[in-house]
Amino acid sequence: MNKPINCFKAYDARGKVPDELNVDIAYRVGRAYAEFIKPKKVALGRDVRLSSEALFDALSRGLIDSGVEVLDLGLCGTEQVYFAAFHLELDGGIMITASHNPVDYNGFKFVRECAKPLSADSGLEDIRRIAEEESFSEPGHKGSITETDLSSDYIDHLLGYIGNLDNLKPLKIISNPGNGMAGPVIDLLEKRLPFEFIKIQHDPDGTFPNGIPNPLLPEGRGATVEAIKQHGADLGVAWDGDFDRCFLFDHNGRFIEGYYIVGLLGVQLLQQNPGQRIVHDPRLTWNTVELIEASHGEAVQSKSGHAFIKETMRAVNGIYGGEMSAHHYFRDFGYCDSGMIPWLLLSEMISTQNRSLAEMVDERIERYPVSGEINTTVADPAMVIKRVEAHYAELPHQIDRTDGLGMDFGEWRFNLRASNTEPLLRMNVETRGDHALMEQRRDEILDLINN
Repeated sequence: MNKPINCFKAYDARGKVPDELNVDIAYRVGRAYAEFIKPKKVALGRDVRLSSEALFDALSRGLIDSGVEVLDLGLCGTEQVYFAAFHLELDGGIMITASHNPVDYNGFKFVRECAKPLSADSGLEDIRRIAEEESFSEPGHKGSITETDLSSDYIDHLLGYIGNLDNLKPLKIISNPGNGMAGPVIDLLEKRLPFEFIKIQHDPDGTFPNGIPNPLLPEGRGATVEAIKQHGADLGVAWDGDFDRCFLFDHNGRFIEGYYIVGLLGVQLLQQNPGQRIVHDPRLTWNTVELIEASHGEAVQSKSGHAFIKETMRAVNGIYGGEMSAHHYFRDFGYCDSGMIPWLLLSEMISTQNRSLAEMVDERIERYPVSGEINTTVADPAMVIKRVEAHYAELPHQIDRTDGLGMDFGEWRFNLRASNTEPLLRMNVETRGDHALMEQRRDEILDLINN
């Protein structure tokens, strides 16, 4: 039996190249994916990482040797693979990307028919096992590969989320792809929109000369903030490498937590589609639920993580799903996450409501102050969660175990969950309008975790 393949995670495959992921593994994964999914047509895309081209060649060869017809989308973002899968009604899709991982990493994101996600519970473990054992059946024929450009259909689809393009104002927008794959899409959208885009770190560059794009980290935000202030922009948008997440900044250069964006987008979509269901994660909830219910929608809570959110959205026919981690999902986008649709919707809101992003969120931030997600490395996450729960057990509370431990004390609440991919505890605290209480409880829980 071949050596174990260790790059498979809960939702995707990711690893250091060439130690954990290389062309041999990529070929076997292509064969194994075909063996498990039994697809006829599969979309294949790749980001700009220096190792992506060789991995693409090996992965596509594995698929072709299994009799699969491969549609080569070229350099693109993850959501363009999702789009191809649902728009063309393909049997699956694979994106070669390591998103915001270090420069010497790469990976695969997999979907099956209609862009349905694959996770460890729904096929990834089988694909890993088949790849390790190399238990591939021989197809009756070889497959083929066809270069496929869906950019025109994709741009049309994105612009379909805006009610009337004529209502858009000539906003000044800072666009920062971090040298990842969002730049070419902005270039295409720019031709159809009245916005003035000020582009920084714009060109895709697999060496990532400005550092790995991950604006979730404070150190990844400086260039965007500086450009907003320098140019007097109305809005700042930054993305991670494969742009499945987008990060928003107001006209003051303030980073807006993804939590508050979920509520805003939920309200916007409910205004156009009253009475629909909105799916959200359990880490921070009060602001989202209050806004959704006030807009006559139904808030549905789901476990965190893209596979779970998508599954819940399909189950309840949710029109939109949002996570505080800056993943935003749309029913009309195959229930998949997009890093382009959120800022387009927000630009429409700014244009039509004559309010800045700051004015839209200021009152909500005051009403529900949050700690932001704080990650702590711990040896035994389950034991630490038990310790924190025991500490607060005497206070009157409600417990929610949708994802990790959620404890609600009326005026404040927290969620503590183990990471699905790393030895980390992720903590979030929110209060009802009391910033000092939020800081007190945040520090208290951190002490319990670290001691």
